[in-house]
Amino acid sequence: MLAQNIKKLRKQHKLSQEDLARKAGITYSTLIKIESGANKNPTIATIKKITDAFNVKIDEIV
Repeated sequence: MLAQNIKKLRKQHKLSQEDLARKAGITYSTLIKIESGANKNPTIATIKKITDAFNVKIDEIV
């Protein structure tokens, strides 16, 4: 669910994975792992960086 929600928001904001990673201040490989579902438990800090990049609340993507 988290992976799908992040991907959906990213596409709505017309951002590439690289752009979102840069905007959120996380590595590209971390974002790839989260979006693909390979990382099913990213840290709260990482999720917070992603939500801040989208300007949304954490509960909107988890």
